[in-house]
Amino acid sequence: MNVTTLAAIAVLSLPALAGAQRVTDPQIAAIVVAANQGDVDAGTLAAERSASPDVRKFATLMVTDHTGVNKAATELVTRLKVTPEESDVSRSLKAGGEKNLAALRQLSGAVFDKAYVDHEVAYHQQVLEALDETLIPGAANAELKALLVKVRPAFVAHLAHAKSLQSALAGR
Repeated sequence: MNVTTLAAIAVLSLPALAGAQRVTDPQIAAIVVAANQGDVDAGTLAAERSASPDVRKFATLMVTDHTGVNKAATELVTRLKVTPEESDVSRSLKAGGEKNLAALRQLSGAVFDKAYVDHEVAYHQQVLEALDETLIPGAANAELKALLVKVRPAFVAHLAHAKSLQSALAGR
């Protein structure tokens, strides 16, 4: 299996978040946790395995930032007494994260770095679409909606950073 095939598997394993059916606040909570955990897991692997100091630094940032979002979301839903509820989207996110990790574990060196960064670009694009089209408009609780709006700029910055790394890696 070549790197292009593995990268395609990783990106195609991303669930279609945007345009999902109407979601409830408990489902949004589960989606947020699943989306962030998938990026934490991939970032942890990349921080350990990457051949590039820039990719390792980015991966460490992904772990830190996405762990922080999960902590804030968990604290909020606990305070609001909202129990996260699994949905097709959250289950798909978990499965996609597992497929991505499995594909990445087969790679090393520059090939690993490219696949990881390509996935990060596609993933952050999809998360932003989901925030804008489904999660923010679907949040009924004002505090949950405010949290989603508050974290959105970080996802924009992550996407820009991943695209920059993607360009740098393509030039090598």
